[in-house]
Amino acid sequence: MGDAGDVAAPVRRPGPWRVARFAALFVAAALVGVVVGTWFTGAALPSLVRDAGAVVRWGLPVVETLTEVVGAVVVGALVLAVCVLPRRDDEAVSRRGVRAGVPRADGSAYPVSLRVAAWSAAAWTVTSVLHLVLSYANVAGRSPAEPTFGDELWLYVSQIEQGRTLASAVVLAAVVTALSLVVRTPTGAAWTLALAVVSLWQLAQLGHAAGAASHDLATSAMFVHLVGAAVWIGALVALALLVRSVGRDLAPAVARYSAIAGWCLVAVAVSGLVNGWIRLGSWADLGTRYGQLLVVKAVLLVVLAGLGLAHRRRTIVGLSATPEPRTWLFWRLVLVELVVMGAVSGVAVALGSTAPPVPEDPPAAPTPAYQITGHELPPELTWAQWFTQWRWDLVLAFVAVAALVVYWRWARRLARRGDAWPWARTASWTVGMLVFLWTTNGGPSTYGHILFSAHMVQHMVLAMVVPVLLVLAAPVTLAMRALPVRSVALAGDASRGPREWLLTLVHSRVGQLLAHPVVAAVNFVGSMLVFYYTGLFEWSLRSSVGHLFMVVHFTAVGYLFVNSLIGIDPGPRRLGYPQRLLTLFATMAFHAFFGVTLVSGESLLVADWFGLMGRPWGASAIADQQTGGAIAWGIGELPTLAVAVGVAIAWARDDERGARQRDRRTRTEDPELDAYNAMLKSLPKS
Repeated sequence: MGDAGDVAAPVRRPGPWRVARFAALFVAAALVGVVVGTWFTGAALPSLVRDAGAVVRWGLPVVETLTEVVGAVVVGALVLAVCVLPRRDDEAVSRRGVRAGVPRADGSAYPVSLRVAAWSAAAWTVTSVLHLVLSYANVAGRSPAEPTFGDELWLYVSQIEQGRTLASAVVLAAVVTALSLVVRTPTGAAWTLALAVVSLWQLAQLGHAAGAASHDLATSAMFVHLVGAAVWIGALVALALLVRSVGRDLAPAVARYSAIAGWCLVAVAVSGLVNGWIRLGSWADLGTRYGQLLVVKAVLLVVLAGLGLAHRRRTIVGLSATPEPRTWLFWRLVLVELVVMGAVSGVAVALGSTAPPVPEDPPAAPTPAYQITGHELPPELTWAQWFTQWRWDLVLAFVAVAALVVYWRWARRLARRGDAWPWARTASWTVGMLVFLWTTNGGPSTYGHILFSAHMVQHMVLAMVVPVLLVLAAPVTLAMRALPVRSVALAGDASRGPREWLLTLVHSRVGQLLAHPVVAAVNFVGSMLVFYYTGLFEWSLRSSVGHLFMVVHFTAVGYLFVNSLIGIDPGPRRLGYPQRLLTLFATMAFHAFFGVTLVSGESLLVADWFGLMGRPWGASAIADQQTGGAIAWGIGELPTLAVAVGVAIAWARDDERGARQRDRRTRTEDPELDAYNAMLKSLPKS
């Protein structure tokens, strides 16, 4: 034990001119890609109606490319600070020492990553302002030099949805800049990263996603695409900018980045396929300028996938082979990869500026349902339609599939090292995520925007059925056993990987508060009242962000509540079994009250939504709402009864264990004899 791990050969770091050269190559490739793509598709040709000028026509795609590039660097640098770059903890090293053969964390690059994020966010703010100005100039066909342009721009920002979205992106970029300058911990970096991701969500609603016939799917696919590309590209660019500071932490940092890049590749590929499927009417449309540009982007993506595979198979192994990092191995692949990434970014912007083969115009005579929801009415609801009608949300579908893959990999990892994990828990998780996938993308999602009763089915399944299945799977317990501890592989590393972040969330004050049985119960029953009798319900219907909030909130609240009753995952201080049953009976009474209120109510919730749908089939809106109340009562009671049975069984088993322990003590000890002997010893000797 000692500090021998601190002794290492001097690290040869590349000069700043080399780092700047590679960054310039990346930006240049992006600009060349967007210019060539825009020229190829003719997206910058003069408008026949009102033309804002060549500066606006060519400047908009160039500025949009720069905005995406620097935004990706912001996201990437924050991802490095949140979960990739090692952080040195000298106190832990002095307390525990360094085991022989275990390298010691350098940690020099971590604070630099936050400075890179801050400077990139400042550039992001500037380019976002330019993007806003040029976007209005292009839409209105007005030159920014015209005297009234400023007043018109203010009206665009304050009254037009697209203008408000672009303005919010500017504000968020400025806030991210300020926060990146002051945060110092992974938690602060995580909150800053969350704001940057919110900005990407805003941008996902623009362009072709805003006008596509499948608006919800297009928006979610574009969000997955933007986030995946930003993390993938931005983290690599940020890592290249930080090479001079990373030092001997380069090998673990590249290995951690590689794992993240693999998930990003899947996200970008799947969302790209979905976007192409939405905007191409047939295989013949691949012959159009838009289709040809899409093929070029797909080929470049395949090249990037091959380079990423080479990273994993050669570069990471080579970097880990010697104590001194061989940075030339890193640069050998990064040079080509960054150039290809830049070209992909430019081509993507050119695609966004080009009209797709499938027209984006709304129907000539839209139905009331289309005007309200953006979708035509589905067929009349029958039992078969619950399972044959699907309206995909790529964000939630990706979460469900990723959760399945991760859980299976953790269970397989335990099996490989000889540890047992009950197959019933794996089966429970699998069924739970499949039910979650169906609820958020199948019949309940399709009809949940049309019928209040179908919405209530979706809500009750998310809040009452899915959480029971997930709690029985004990995912946190499995993660604690399967995920590695970072400080074991790299001494003194205080960074947070998946295991460390999970522990941070479970043991944080907020996590402990929300997981407390009483708080979880109050949140479980109270949030339902707040949701349906305030504007949150309408927000969830009209906004994709609101719908995502509803899904995440009620699934998480249901998990915390059920886990406090029958779960084995760490977190809550569980009540005694009698108190748990009393809590369950109280929630059953509330569900009965809530359901009866809806069944007997005559006031329609969100009347200008459900009441104006123009359905030619099914019951009236108020009758359907009363049916939804009955569903809330029925579906809410059945899982609660099942949980109550589980609590009773656990109580009986706990009593049996206690009886067996008392019985074992009785066999080895005789309490009455011991008491008699103690009494004899206490008597005075005669």
